[in-house]
Amino acid sequence: MSSRGSEKRFVVCIDNRGYEASLEPRKIYQATPDRTASKRGLIRIVDESGEDYLYPEKYFVPIEVPRSIEEALSLS
Repeated sequence: MSSRGSEKRFVVCIDNRGYEASLEPRKIYQATPDRTASKRGLIRIVDESGEDYLYPEKYFVPIEVPRSIEEALSLS
């Protein structure tokens, strides 16, 4: 995945092996750009607490969401 500056992106979790306590399959997560992590095959995901953590990039698929949904998801 390429970094798009400070632009918010959303992804869907498709696998949570090894991270069952942290990730839920089929859940939408906010991802923040991190070029260094991406070079290592990782993606930075923001969880419900507002903290971000690194996970394997292959566990997520990027999705496009309408602006109204993006705004609603960003409020959580």
